[in-house]
Amino acid sequence: MAKPIIDILMEVESLAAIDALNDKMVEIGYIPKGEHGIQGRRYLQKGGENRTHHLHVFAIGDVGLIRHLALRDYLRAHPNIAREYGELKLLVASNCENDLGRYCDGKDADVKRIEEIAVSQLR
Repeated sequence: MAKPIIDILMEVESLAAIDALNDKMVEIGYIPKGEHGIQGRRYLQKGGENRTHHLHVFAIGDVGLIRHLALRDYLRAHPNIAREYGELKLLVASNCENDLGRYCDGKDADVKRIEEIAVSQLR
């Protein structure tokens, strides 16, 4: 289960170089949001109220980048966990009344639990 938005994860040598491109990103429809709640990330949205793309940019080796990739890989390798997570997302979405904060809060504990398992398997 996923929202109809394309999530793009980018790894770069320099976040400062990405920040310097904010005007260019705006020209092609992206809205820079800074870290937007995750330290060390640059987050950009495209599509306004009907968002089509989320761009998540991390420096090479950033713990946030590693965490995101570990979660992705773990869910790919464990379809039963991915299915359960999808079911949770549907349940939370049906009860949050389109409140993004409530939606995120409703799945936060499970996401953190799965991420912890996924990252621990990298070691």
